[in-house]
Parts: sequence; C-alpha cells; structure tokens
Amino acid sequence: MTQIGDSILEKMKAQKGKKFTGSPSPFTMWLDPVILEVEEGALSFEYQVRHDMTNPIKTLHGGAIAGMMDDTIGAAVFTLGLKEFFTTVNLTVDYFSPVVEGDTIIASAKVIKKGRQIVHAICDLKMKNSDKLLAHGTSNLIKLERRLNSISPFAE
Repeated sequence: MTQIGDSILEKMKAQKGKKFTGSPSPFTMWLDPVILEVEEGALSFEYQVRHDMTNPIKTLHGGAIAGMMDDTIGAAVFTLGLKEFFTTVNLTVDYFSPVVEGDTIIASAKVIKKGRQIVHAICDLKMKNSDKLLAHGTSNLIKLERRLNSISPFAE
C-alpha cells in the first residue's frame, strides 16, 4: 500500500466504533454512520433508521437503502488508499425485507476486483445482531482524473 493508503486506512481504523466524521460527503454526514469494521478493501457501517429516512408506509425508503450501499461501497474503496477519486458507474440493489424506523442495520461492503480504471464491489445490508439479509447490492466505480487529496480530509 502507498503512504497515502496507509494514512487513510489508519485514520479510518482509529474511528472504529465511532461516528464516521472523516467523509467529505454531506450525504454521508446525513446518514450518520458508525464504523464497525475496517480493513483494506472492506468496511462495515452501522446505521440507525430515522424517521426522515422512511417512505409514506413508514419503512426505510429504497433510495435510502441504495444510498447507504453506495456510501458504504465508496468508503470501502476509500480504504484502498488510491490517489484518484472513484465514482459510481452503476449500482444494482435487490431488496429482500422491509426495515422500519428505529431499526439498526449493518452495511458491509467489500471490493471484489480493483482494476486500473474500474473497481467492482458488493454490499449486504443486514439487521443488527442477525444474519437476516435485507438487501444486496453490486456496483462498479470508475476512476476520475480528480485527485483524492483535493477533496478528502484524510488524504495528505
């Protein structure tokens, strides 16, 4: 791993068990995740389902689920310590079970393949303290010319 990669990974590991405060994304800050696990190419966030994340039938909005997956996958890619920024090209989500306000869910993402231009990753959402699969997602991300150190407080 590069020096930038070591720095990012170590800073993220230092936040394990705490609210994730190192994201340059306002959306991540709105989701308000807690880092549960972090290693190179893999990360788990815990999310508390709030009222403002629900739909009219009082279940977690599908867009919020997709957003959590996209965010968790992005953070897992972030742990690779790459110098360039990667952005989502596609995100496919399979929804299996509803989630309601007050539930705590765990999103676990893993990089499956890192190429020179494209990264492929997966994410599973499960109920906290359960193996019940709530949703599964896959995503491809593409490298941008924008350098990571221009947007991340973790990059130096």
